[in-house]
Amino acid sequence: MHNQLGKILIVDDNEDILTAAKLLLKKEAKLVHTEKEPHNIPALLKNESYDIILLDMNFTRDVTSGSEGFHWLNEILRIDPSVIIILMTAYGDVDLAVRAMKAGASDFILKPWQNEKLLATLSVAMNLRQSRLEIDKLRTRQQQLSADLDQNYHDMVGSSAVMLKVFTAISRVAGTDANVLIMGENGTGKELVARALHRQSLRADDVFISVDMGAISETLFESELFGHMRGAFTDAKNDKAGRFEVASGGTLFLDEIGNLSLAMQAKLLRVLEDRQVIRLGSNQQRPIDIRLICATNMPLYDMIAKKEFRQDFLYRINTVEIHLPPLRERKEDIPLLVHHFLAIYAKKYKKPALHISAGALAKLQQYPWPGNVRELCHALERAVIMTDKQVLQPEDFTFQVAHQQQETAGFNTFNLDEIEKTMIRKVMELCGDNISQAAQKLGITRSSLYRRMEKHGL
Repeated sequence: MHNQLGKILIVDDNEDILTAAKLLLKKEAKLVHTEKEPHNIPALLKNESYDIILLDMNFTRDVTSGSEGFHWLNEILRIDPSVIIILMTAYGDVDLAVRAMKAGASDFILKPWQNEKLLATLSVAMNLRQSRLEIDKLRTRQQQLSADLDQNYHDMVGSSAVMLKVFTAISRVAGTDANVLIMGENGTGKELVARALHRQSLRADDVFISVDMGAISETLFESELFGHMRGAFTDAKNDKAGRFEVASGGTLFLDEIGNLSLAMQAKLLRVLEDRQVIRLGSNQQRPIDIRLICATNMPLYDMIAKKEFRQDFLYRINTVEIHLPPLRERKEDIPLLVHHFLAIYAKKYKKPALHISAGALAKLQQYPWPGNVRELCHALERAVIMTDKQVLQPEDFTFQVAHQQQETAGFNTFNLDEIEKTMIRKVMELCGDNISQAAQKLGITRSSLYRRMEKHGL
């Protein structure tokens, strides 16, 4: 049991109490410090990290009320919130004990104590201290992992009027718990907006869980989002929390929300209204506390008219709408974006500072960027990897789907369904029916492409 009790500080104005406690504990603890004057507590805490503090409730200035003990209890917790405090008093006052526990004390002992009882109390306290340290470590690790993951999502660059409107909307809504729907074409940066909303929210220290709804099949939908119990279906080997439970306390981002079937929308709507989930294979309702952000590149209002999207579900998810403009509508931002990404990729690929010629910049500004900022980003990364020059030229940029092909794509209609069908057919031909390549060029997931091909009978 030697050193099992960690580092202990005992504060009491009775010299005999300090001597007796030190004699008892010096063989059981890693370190035992005693202090007669409570005003020295801040200095002691500055120089040492204690696991447990035994604190007298009643000093000579205030013999029976315990108010001085409460003052130092609050002061200690302000300096070190994870330390375990056990209060001592010679007066068996139950009300005082209850007040002390509510104020943050972990336990309460009466003087004179029984040695076995004191050691048992300290042993329990040390276990609690180790649990608190482990939780602090896990929380710090989670925050660091989230920060590292978020590094890739800080690239919201732009000074155009349309982007300034987006930034204003983010700053106004971020601090609330309002549900947000982000609308925009593929590659415009919808997840960047979602993460910016989370970073600026009151939930910023908690988790951000992103779910690609286009990649979840209807059969796995409930299991993935609401969780399941062991044995709920053939492969359910263990109990598993769904994304709603995991995100509770933080932000849940549902991307490609427009790809949900009406049945899936109904199930999600029920959860959002009830604010609780029921895992597959269970009847127990589990409360959830999430901030919901959704995103789509699909025309939800047109889909409502065609009975492909539930109006009540849309009202539930879009308390606030943020519309992200396509890159072709904010071409004045292209020079800013180019210099931003060139600096990032030059550093990533260990190249000297790179520049871009006026001709190359003009070429980038003339291209319509069907894949938006994501496509620009990939074009610049390719150019940085392949170049051995310090100034990028027009020939350093080749576009996978040539501008001319896009201009002569043969759209003889303004019907979005027909345009989508024609584009998918042309890109599939261009890629030799390779689904992965076609999905990448179109800026959507393989699952989304399969679904759209099925929708159009391709």
